[in-house]
Amino acid sequence: MIRKLLRRVFRVATAPAGIAPAVIPVARHGIHREHISAGARRTCEALQQAGHRAYVVGGAVRDLIAGIVPKDFDIATDATPDQVRALFRRARIIGRRFQIVHVMQGAETLEVSTFRAAHDADTQKDEHGRVLRDNVWGSQADDAARRDFTINALFYDPASETVLDYHHGVADLKQKTLRIIGEPRARYREDPVRMLRAIRLSAKLGLTIDPEAKAPIRDMAALMENVPAARVFDEMLKLLFSGHAVECVKRLRDEGLHHGLLPLLDVILEQPLGEKFVMLALASTDSRIRAGKPTSPGFLFATLLWNEVLANWEARIKRGEVRMPALFEAMDEVLDQQSEKLAITRRISGDVKDIWALQPRFEKRSGKSALRLLEQPRLRAGYDFLLLRAQSGEVPMELAEWWTNFQNAEGEARMAMLLPETGTKKRRRKRAPGGKSRDGGAVEPAA
Repeated sequence: MIRKLLRRVFRVATAPAGIAPAVIPVARHGIHREHISAGARRTCEALQQAGHRAYVVGGAVRDLIAGIVPKDFDIATDATPDQVRALFRRARIIGRRFQIVHVMQGAETLEVSTFRAAHDADTQKDEHGRVLRDNVWGSQADDAARRDFTINALFYDPASETVLDYHHGVADLKQKTLRIIGEPRARYREDPVRMLRAIRLSAKLGLTIDPEAKAPIRDMAALMENVPAARVFDEMLKLLFSGHAVECVKRLRDEGLHHGLLPLLDVILEQPLGEKFVMLALASTDSRIRAGKPTSPGFLFATLLWNEVLANWEARIKRGEVRMPALFEAMDEVLDQQSEKLAITRRISGDVKDIWALQPRFEKRSGKSALRLLEQPRLRAGYDFLLLRAQSGEVPMELAEWWTNFQNAEGEARMAMLLPETGTKKRRRKRAPGGKSRDGGAVEPAA
């Protein structure tokens, strides 16, 4: 048993190792070492000087060939996690299912992973075929075969400026085709998140999903139910903040993957006002990302779930519940439903609630209520949310325009915009010594 374990942990080249990669020169792929971050170059150089093989791998190589500036750079090496950690002063091993090393180079954090071996009969999986533990080292060829899509199985060497391509990924990228490595159904069972990734990458890069990779997705969508909520949430964040969220959501719906990812999103998209509101929000997020402007997960999730909160809130009011408490109950119920599938953090949930809770306050445009709202720290997010509601037709555009002008006005001009107070306010009786009110009546003690 011990020998078997040692063979698994330390095994080297297996059958795939005999596959020779295509060595693509810089003249064909166009990536110069200056395109790689300084931290990634230093990390590769340190590993190589220690006698290891080390490459920039995956998404960064893919994006650079496609003419996109990568958000981060991942490193793949034949060094084990312990060997990597020993080479760098600021490094730590993370992960259990898939061990990697975080190497800190200045303000940059690099993910360094060891070449993984091919799956076999001993690989730990659940009853649906999803891989549960994955820390058996292998060759570079094994590692390339283990990656999801051909365009992600690319290794770039900053020293020689060459790309090693085991599965014709560069050609697929040039031909605008997304192909999966291996048998699609088996690969989706190993990790159902790959179906979401296929949608995101095809939308982001303008690729057509290969028919063999596309065909099983609708039938296997139910496998997403077995994926931990935190992983689904991380992948959904990547999808929604890819700069191509509108196209992603359309493709999710086309492939039947939207059911359950955001509870009741399919219902929202079937409602005229709901779909218009969601698509306006996604388009706004896409344009901000492409312009390099900051975006907020809290704001986006607030828009995606607003119609469910609105329907829940209105139903509670019809049942006779008090308006504002009913809103908070509706907010909690919708977010609780959401937490069953997506592990939204408390910070994001707090931002979502803040934005929703401000919406009724925009209806008050008189007296101190309007002035106090200007002092709220979440005013800008709530106001942007109000604009989307007006653009979708949920509330009058006149309301949004009034708040636009009110924020821009100053002094007497702003005070002149306030609407007259409506209704009568209850006059609070002042407490006199001895528990009597000023008019002689008894004052009830505070509850």
